[in-house]
Amino acid sequence: MSEASAPQAAERRELTAAQRNAVAELLRVSPVADELGRRFARAGHELHLVGGSVRDALLGRLGDDLDFCTDAHPDQTLRIIKGWAESIWETGREFGTIGCQRDGLRLEVTTFRAEAYDQVSRNPVVEYGTNLTDDLKRRDFTVNAMAVSLPEHRFTDPYGGLDDLAAKIIRTPGTPDESFGDDPLRMLRAARFAAQLCFAVHPDVRTAMAAMAADLDRITAERIRDEFTKLLCGTDPITGLRLLVDTGLADRFLPELTGLKLTIDEHAQHKDVYEHTLTVVSNAVSYETDGCDFVLRMAALMHDVGKPATKAVGSDGRVSFHHHEVVGARLTKARMKALRYPKDVTAQVTKLVGLHLRFYGYGRGEWTDSAVRRYVTDAGDLVSRLHKLTRSDCTTRNRRKAAQLAADYDALEERITRIAAEEDLARVRPDLDGNAIMELLGVPPGPVVGRAWQHLKELRLERGPLDRDEAEAELLRWARDQGLV
Repeated sequence: MSEASAPQAAERRELTAAQRNAVAELLRVSPVADELGRRFARAGHELHLVGGSVRDALLGRLGDDLDFCTDAHPDQTLRIIKGWAESIWETGREFGTIGCQRDGLRLEVTTFRAEAYDQVSRNPVVEYGTNLTDDLKRRDFTVNAMAVSLPEHRFTDPYGGLDDLAAKIIRTPGTPDESFGDDPLRMLRAARFAAQLCFAVHPDVRTAMAAMAADLDRITAERIRDEFTKLLCGTDPITGLRLLVDTGLADRFLPELTGLKLTIDEHAQHKDVYEHTLTVVSNAVSYETDGCDFVLRMAALMHDVGKPATKAVGSDGRVSFHHHEVVGARLTKARMKALRYPKDVTAQVTKLVGLHLRFYGYGRGEWTDSAVRRYVTDAGDLVSRLHKLTRSDCTTRNRRKAAQLAADYDALEERITRIAAEEDLARVRPDLDGNAIMELLGVPPGPVVGRAWQHLKELRLERGPLDRDEAEAELLRWARDQGLV
């Protein structure tokens, strides 16, 4: 064998291994998939496993959600699966998709499509196609433009998806300009797949992303949000985030991220806040224990977005960002609201951004037990995430300083554990409840009870648990000061 032919042989062996993985994965789900394929065939229709399901099968990671395409229209699909499927849903019917469940698998069957934008609309116009090849051509990337017929298991790959999968390249079936012109969200999907699959984006695709970034403005906030969430939860979110910034896509929906490149950090070193932020996100990922924690990752990404607006240079030439956590929390809330994130998720991320500097100063011995109680109480059920975010934020190259910060935070966590064991910090409450307050003061439900309750809670945070006599004495003292008794 010549030297020139050796790489080709190696590539063929790799592709054969990939195909073997696909066969093994397909065999796992084939009883259901093939059974469904036979039902479509008896009705005179085609059925193909397609898109991400084929890609994931080739990668050896096929899940329990399977995508199919067919020449049958939705009404025909419904007739074929009724009586066979354990449950059926039609939420995607306007896009030609019928969903069902069988033997623990979620199956979605979509009519061949010729989907396109009119270059103005914010949602796609769906037209039914007539054949598999045209359906595959309208898909976003070649690695998602492969199909396996059922029940025959005939492999169809008209655009070289298998080769791109082996090379770990993200490329479009047609020209990138045509693909992104049809659906600009595909530009964001390219960055998302780079993050999820750890693939490289083909130079032509990258060039088109930069040239057409403004077209992303045609896409609804909800669709952008969903793609960005998947990107941030990818295996390698840093690669995806860099792509967003380098191509200008971030400017269209997350300009705060690009803005960080303009701000040199307060340590006056060569790195900027943008690079620091990416490191913090990477650190946060390393602290996860059970899959992606979007709230933690998003807080890590946004924790310093208040710095550009608060940057100041002192008379000694040093840079400061006073109260950037307050400004950052406000900017985070506004940005997540614009992207239509749920209010509870937005509130959690915003709270972490606002609290991420609270730890600094602990190592100087300034924290009383009261300060520790307030730290835990203010963080509430986010305290474990705050621990991770604070540790992630330590990116100094000074080993001595990094070791000291880690030791200080270890000490804080140990102190929290000790006080929590003594006082049940997870549920700090006043030592008298509302009923006891009303009985002792002789007042009905109303604002006075609320103010008294808040006073006792502040006292609880400051001094720790009080016995019943002390709590009643403090309440009466407060009531006298308020002119209530």
